[in-house]
Amino acid sequence: MSMRKQTSKTAGAAKQKLPLVIVGSIGVDDIATPFERRTSLLGGSVSYACAAAAFFSPVGMVGIVGTDFPAKYLEAYRRMGIDLQGLQQAEGRTFRWSGEYDADMINRRTLLTELNVFETFMPELPEAYRDASFLLLGNIAPSLQLHVLKECRRPKFVVADTMDLWIKNTRAALMKVISRVDMLTLNDSEARLLTGLYSLRKAASRILEYGPRYVVIKKGEHGALLVSHAGNFLVPAFPLEDVRDPTGAGDMFAGAFLGALAKAGTVNRRTVREALLYGSVVASFGVESFSLDRLLVLKRVEIARRLGELKAMMRVER
Repeated sequence: MSMRKQTSKTAGAAKQKLPLVIVGSIGVDDIATPFERRTSLLGGSVSYACAAAAFFSPVGMVGIVGTDFPAKYLEAYRRMGIDLQGLQQAEGRTFRWSGEYDADMINRRTLLTELNVFETFMPELPEAYRDASFLLLGNIAPSLQLHVLKECRRPKFVVADTMDLWIKNTRAALMKVISRVDMLTLNDSEARLLTGLYSLRKAASRILEYGPRYVVIKKGEHGALLVSHAGNFLVPAFPLEDVRDPTGAGDMFAGAFLGALAKAGTVNRRTVREALLYGSVVASFGVESFSLDRLLVLKRVEIARRLGELKAMMRVER
């Protein structure tokens, strides 16, 4: 069944077309870093992306949870103003993931993956979601991404994320997705795997030939690279003294980017670049704590202040 109970904040968004919809996974995670171990954390790509996007725009969540999903996590979604009309609940256990990070807080090992109800997930968009202007297809199977694209009527801007599993095992379907979206986001190793090219500039240019107007290659603590026919842009990562949990950083980056773009309402050279900087900033807050803990207490004024600091670091004085 779908999750229908909503706070007044999300219910208001349900009465009208939502500008932004995000589709992806929802999970309960166990995470170990060299400094701390935490269990039963709220995770999943759509959790991180929606939480980041909600600072800028009303956003609808499309995902699935089991009957064991903690009520406190549903309340966290509502507190952030995330619309839950597209959240399904099925009999069984929620997707579970367990991972351990190396000392560099970049490389990690997956210790356990249990798909559970996510294994049979078929995203269904409520009517209020189908006219969304902005759409983020999180890291799910390309066949599901294509299904969502068919349910959307006339999206203005579509972003898709992917991973090495889909590149290796479902390439044909993935190429169909790539040909139909406006932006593809992937990390550096995935860009090389997809194209067979080592140079990231060459790899991104090759991906543009596949159909999207923009390619964003994520490089972790080194930021990201935007490549498009309208010009290229280096997106710096905000330098942090301490990183507590890097899980979901890429999802927060993509969610905040598309949320900021939806708030701008128009897609052009300036709004895309500005939105990418917002993505970098929000992701930098998210990794300061585990799960969504930092985003749940983050204030919009803090985002604006850190964006100003990031821009000051980028400025060349005359």
